[in-house]
Amino acid sequence: MPRKFQITDARGGAAFAVRVVTRARRVEIVGVQEDGALKIRLTAPRKEGKANKQLIEFLAEKLGVPKSKIEIVAGQTGRDKLISVEGITTDLVEERLVPKPDSQEEPDE
Repeated sequence: MPRKFQITDARGGAAFAVRVVTRARRVEIVGVQEDGALKIRLTAPRKEGKANKQLIEFLAEKLGVPKSKIEIVAGQTGRDKLISVEGITTDLVEERLVPKPDSQEEPDE
């Protein structure tokens, strides 16, 4: 059973885990991993912090916050990262980042 994407209330914002895949064909959110981390594909290489810069730019755009409000607090050199976003609620992070499962069910009549 997949674990729920976990967003933690942080001091004045929210924190969540991300796993990045670099050198992908496009920048996109793939989904939530079994461990609860949000999987994101990036086109940039890991070299010289290019992937981290692209990740922050992508998250800022998706969340509607300035880049200066986003910080990689752990995992700067790895693919597993802990992201902190200042001035945003956990509900808003989930609403803007977590892909919704395709609903194929018929509505109740």
